[in-house]
Amino acid sequence: MNIGETLRVAISSLVSNKLRTTLTMLGIVIGVGAVIALMSVGRGAQDSVDARIQGMGTNLLFVSPGAAQTAGVKQAAGTAPSLTLEDAEAIAVPGAVPEVVAVAPEAGSPGQVIAGRTNVNTHITGVTPEYEEVRNWHVADGRFITQEDMDTGSRVVLLGSNVADELFPDGNAVDQQVGIGLPNNAKLKFLVVGVLEPKGAQALGNQDDTILMPLTTLQQRVVVQRTNSGGHKVSIINVELTDSDQKVMGAAVQQIGELLRQRHKTAQDDFIIRSQDDMLATANQVTGVMTLLLGAIAGISLMVGGIGIMNIMLVSVTERTREIGIRKAIGAKRRDILAQFLVESVVVSITGGIIGILVGVGISHLISGMTFNGQKMQTAVDPGAIVMAFGVSSAIGVFFGAYPANRAAGLSPIEALRYE
Repeated sequence: MNIGETLRVAISSLVSNKLRTTLTMLGIVIGVGAVIALMSVGRGAQDSVDARIQGMGTNLLFVSPGAAQTAGVKQAAGTAPSLTLEDAEAIAVPGAVPEVVAVAPEAGSPGQVIAGRTNVNTHITGVTPEYEEVRNWHVADGRFITQEDMDTGSRVVLLGSNVADELFPDGNAVDQQVGIGLPNNAKLKFLVVGVLEPKGAQALGNQDDTILMPLTTLQQRVVVQRTNSGGHKVSIINVELTDSDQKVMGAAVQQIGELLRQRHKTAQDDFIIRSQDDMLATANQVTGVMTLLLGAIAGISLMVGGIGIMNIMLVSVTERTREIGIRKAIGAKRRDILAQFLVESVVVSITGGIIGILVGVGISHLISGMTFNGQKMQTAVDPGAIVMAFGVSSAIGVFFGAYPANRAAGLSPIEALRYE
């Protein structure tokens, strides 16, 4: 029997038992659809994280505090009050680090912002004028922080687009007054001088849920924090370089490290220098593990679907024992019987795989843009996931169909004809 005839007989057999074939196929459809949908969620999260890190700016280094030690116990990275505004100014001195283009230190604190009877809990960040270009934070309305604001400690703020919409729904935020609650329960009035361009919600949080003010204002009026050496504490120093070339970044890291060691006079580094590539690699590693985990969980349903194929094919062999005996008695060879049942199994798995791909892609597009817990879901269908899911579903048809097909091919013609 040629392959065309084998395929025709297999399809005819499957069509004659429509309900059973459909239910068997359903396991593969669900499995393949789940794999593609869940992996698209993981890939979307990875793309979202990458976009946010790359949206910080270009050619960047991030200098952050090291880990504090309490009673000899090392705390988490970033807990040491070691970086200061003065450190950032030293890095920015022309010629101190030739590869440096601009330096933008920042410090942050959670806070409550009030306008009339509306209040919002958000994150307040103290920044310098260089922050606008270094971190790609531009204004949609109004102006950015100026050096004059820094020098005088002006009580001015820029609102993220979400904060502006909540406090001023009419859209007229610029030149309005807002109040900011202080840790001592006092409240200071600030003038809104600008509204930031929307950046959108990402996997790491909503970038538009923020307020910017002059760094000196934050340090002197809102959160008065100094290091042990008396410097004005900052949480991170953003450094823009001339190029993203690894040699340039490596040289800058070395020189910035030497400069800070001289300033801090410590035997052990109390700071950490990371590049965008380092952050991307770390983020991709985390989201990659999450994507694989989601795919593995969904893959379990594929295995269940394969077991369902084996179960139904074994039932089919039992029901068609006499048919197998008759075919063997009139000259059908072992390989013909083997091929017939194996083709039936593969047809079910491949058809289910194709439908599952359509279902998975459809679900992925359906949930993209939905909001869960305040975060907008972003999905990205990976062609590799489609190829993998289809390949696995086809392999499952062969693997789980091999035993029933071999059992059918091994039946004795005499015993098969006598089967009731």
